[in-house]
Amino acid sequence: MKKEFEISGMTCASCQAHVEKDVAQTDGVKNVSVSLLTKKMIVEYDETKVKPKDIVAAVKEGGYGAKAINEVAVPDAEDADAIEIREMRKRLIVSMVFFVPLLVVSMGPMLGLGLPSFLTGTKNAVAYSMLQFLLTLPIVFVNRKYFDIGFRRLWKRSPNMDSLIAIGASAALTYGVFAIVMIGYGLGHDDLMLAHEYHMNLYFEAAGAILALVTLGKYLETVSKGRTSSALKKLLHLAPKQAIRIDDGVETSIPVDQVLVGDVLLVKPGMAIPVDGVILDGVSAIDESAITGESIPVEKGKGDSVVGATINQTGAFTMRAKAVGADTVLMKIVKMVEDAASSKAPIQQLADTVSLYFVPVVIVVALISFFLWLALGESFSFALSMGITVLVISCPCGLGLATPVAIMVGTGKGAESGMLIKSAESLEIAHRVKTVVLDKTGTITIGKPALTDLIPVGEDDSERSADDVLRLFASLERYSEHPIAKAFVDAAAGRNLPFIESAAFLSHSGLGISATIEGETYRVGSVKWIESQGGDVQTHRPLLNRFAGEGKTPILLSKDTSVIAVAAVRDQIKPTSKQAIKRLHAMGIKTVMLTGDNQQTAMAIAREVGIDEVKSEVMPAEKDRFVMEYQTQGQTVAMVGDGINDAVALTRADVGIAIGAGTDIAIESADIVLMRSDLNDVPTAIELSKATIRTVRTGLFWAFIYNIVGIPIAAGVFFLSLGLKLDPTLGSLAMSLSSVSVVLNALLLRRFRPSITSRTKGAA
Repeated sequence: MKKEFEISGMTCASCQAHVEKDVAQTDGVKNVSVSLLTKKMIVEYDETKVKPKDIVAAVKEGGYGAKAINEVAVPDAEDADAIEIREMRKRLIVSMVFFVPLLVVSMGPMLGLGLPSFLTGTKNAVAYSMLQFLLTLPIVFVNRKYFDIGFRRLWKRSPNMDSLIAIGASAALTYGVFAIVMIGYGLGHDDLMLAHEYHMNLYFEAAGAILALVTLGKYLETVSKGRTSSALKKLLHLAPKQAIRIDDGVETSIPVDQVLVGDVLLVKPGMAIPVDGVILDGVSAIDESAITGESIPVEKGKGDSVVGATINQTGAFTMRAKAVGADTVLMKIVKMVEDAASSKAPIQQLADTVSLYFVPVVIVVALISFFLWLALGESFSFALSMGITVLVISCPCGLGLATPVAIMVGTGKGAESGMLIKSAESLEIAHRVKTVVLDKTGTITIGKPALTDLIPVGEDDSERSADDVLRLFASLERYSEHPIAKAFVDAAAGRNLPFIESAAFLSHSGLGISATIEGETYRVGSVKWIESQGGDVQTHRPLLNRFAGEGKTPILLSKDTSVIAVAAVRDQIKPTSKQAIKRLHAMGIKTVMLTGDNQQTAMAIAREVGIDEVKSEVMPAEKDRFVMEYQTQGQTVAMVGDGINDAVALTRADVGIAIGAGTDIAIESADIVLMRSDLNDVPTAIELSKATIRTVRTGLFWAFIYNIVGIPIAAGVFFLSLGLKLDPTLGSLAMSLSSVSVVLNALLLRRFRPSITSRTKGAA
């Protein structure tokens, strides 16, 4: 069983790692994933061995808070962000109100700023030090959370970033209080040298700086992280609030959450459609750009499906509710986007591993630095300063934030463009794709074949008219759900031709159909299948070759073993398919088309759009095998299909991309769902993946470099040779800015633009 929990109290990547470790050690837990960014934890567990309350207890035992999320619908993320930002702002304001005068008092003389006479000179050292102490106390009080969590994690032998802050600030505070005592002792015993020594080394400003500047960094980080989920918030705001229900002819305005499946609703022009459903009466143009990203309104009428949160533009209509609440397309999209942001990309594993051991290593380095400088003959205050600076300059946050922030921005950008990326893993893998395998019908082509040619060819063709043959075709195909069958049925309906009753109907998947009419066995199907059933096709080979060479699919009608008619259907190529293939080639990606068409027809279409390789006469069940073949050659394969016949192949591929989200199976089988039926979104998804991974790598690089360079400098590695030394104030400022810089780097991904907009029609 899987369950989602909301986690509180996490401040850095090591927090995330420790929560995962604590829960993973609970008996019965199979898998656990914690997101620092979304504050969510997804746990897969054996419900016979462990209960949600046990998982919550394991988290709380480690010093964090946890709450099971029972609602399927996604909570309003903006409220949570707003509350956190408001709390951080209060702490920051109080911290800065006291930190600025503290800094002026402590650093004023060094900066040439005059202080009142009662604060200057060794004889006034007690007043000088006590004022700093009193200015530091409010900063400590409003930021007591660092001490509470930090020391609790230290007690649990799993320290986090709060532990570093707590140890550093406590060391500075303790030393400052000790200095006040020594100043008082020196003045009381007329030992001005002793009083002067401690008067110059109080470190209250270091404690204040650590807490105030870290809070500044956390505030900026929280504000920036709030911007990463903007796409999710936009989706949530699309959810309609009201609906008009019709009961016995009476119209009643009700909240959307009170709509039940089966309710009849009235939708007026300009209203947002409240829930998913089907139109009962009326015609209108629907703006579906909120869901699909497609700006052109879609004409809808009786029997057509409509999606909640889309906008009714022109006419009024009534509809029956089919899906409400968390089952609507909008809420499924919101949940999918949030799940993707909460999931982990493989590239994050290294950062998680490093974060788990990062803080203990930093504490050890700080202790080594402290004792080493004492051993080298430096003063206690100098060695303490070095140790504190090591603690506060270290930043595991950058390591933990680099990947999830970029993933959230990336998935959000995808959602804005009608591309639903279901997991961080699929977003990462997509940038490595070297082969794209494409289904033809509905992917490269529109998916609505039209009848182009119909020629009677039997011995009695002089007695059989084209309409007679079309009636036979349509009568046989009327029970088939294949798109080609619909081409014949529509053509017959266009000529008002009545059906002929048939019996013993049999559908042969991917091949054709057979039935009995007036005691005779008729078959309609591909050339290959009719031939396998004993039909004589060689006589008509020139005609078949001509149709195939024109990119048309030949369909034969046979009576017993005699071919009595040859028809040709052609599925129109989508306007953007050629452009999309060209973009894939520009990225060095090989393209392969899978189709049930014969070789000549398939090659004609492939030549028109520029496909590299063609696999023709492929049965739906064989698509999976072809995907595996390319994978065994060491290639990362993306499979693009419409999600019905392609479900197995979509699952098999390294990245399954469902083009068009008309079916639930598309969403279930694919890793990426393209809401528009536009092949141009495939290269755009790969480009987005490349941009996201580039952003992740940049963030991780700077996070690693910052710590690799910053910690040795803070420890004083270059002090003896270059005189380079950082004080705790600069160290805490550097740590704060490093986290913010990683988040801001990820936010640059919001400026992502595809190499060419997928709404540009026509071949390039």
